[in-house]
Amino acid sequence: MKVALFCGGLGTRMREYSQVLPKPLADIRQRPILWYVMRYYAHYGYNDFILCTGYKANLIKAYFDHHAQGGDQPFVLPDTTGDVTLYGERIADWKVQCVETGLHSSIGDRLRAIEPLIGDDERFMANYSDGVTDLHLPTLVDYAIKRDRIGTFLAVRPNHSFHTVRLSDCDMVTSITDLKDSGVQINGGYFVFKRDIFKHVRPNEELVSEPFARLIEQEQLVAYRHRGYWACMDTFKDKTQLEKMIETGQATWQVWQNTPDQLIKAPLHRA
Repeated sequence: MKVALFCGGLGTRMREYSQVLPKPLADIRQRPILWYVMRYYAHYGYNDFILCTGYKANLIKAYFDHHAQGGDQPFVLPDTTGDVTLYGERIADWKVQCVETGLHSSIGDRLRAIEPLIGDDERFMANYSDGVTDLHLPTLVDYAIKRDRIGTFLAVRPNHSFHTVRLSDCDMVTSITDLKDSGVQINGGYFVFKRDIFKHVRPNEELVSEPFARLIEQEQLVAYRHRGYWACMDTFKDKTQLEKMIETGQATWQVWQNTPDQLIKAPLHRA
């Protein structure tokens, strides 16, 4: 089963960083956040990746070119000031295809662009390139197959603290609740799609608005509730928190450190 990762956004919430690097290459302890996401999938044997690139796509391509050529030395980004260095382990068992999907494309258009690469596969997975979790991935895949809907995604509790406010008709505040304590579930990515998803995505649409609305109407969208750890690296504060978790040995989302890999061996290929 192939894994499509959306890597083309501008990363505007990390603008100081993204002026130099695409957000997927933002490093956590000398490895890109994208590496951690891909390493998670590879741990469970899913190592056939399609990277939907856009902003600064040349740097993502250069990173994987470096490893495709057997590079064991530190990878220095070619067009920075020289003060940013990324390291990576050998990833020779991954198949990686970098696909230019447009600088300002919507997520829906990025997905539409890689339809030919899915081939005849009945299902494929997709995700953003900045979210980590300790989810047991085979459980999600089995759930998606059992429910047999066009779309399945991970529902999680938000990891940011925001306050929801209830107002009376005259705008008096009647309650304030921390979003994390409200029981609200949000879209955590980690999608499993049947290939019929392409029939529901039209040009210039975002994935979780119009296409998902159509799936909801047809009862073709389900979510898997995950009560474990999940976080996305949306800001520098998130980046710092993930780094701290690694430093203190609390990074449960590094699932490959807890159980043996279930790798499917294949030559690294970058297209």
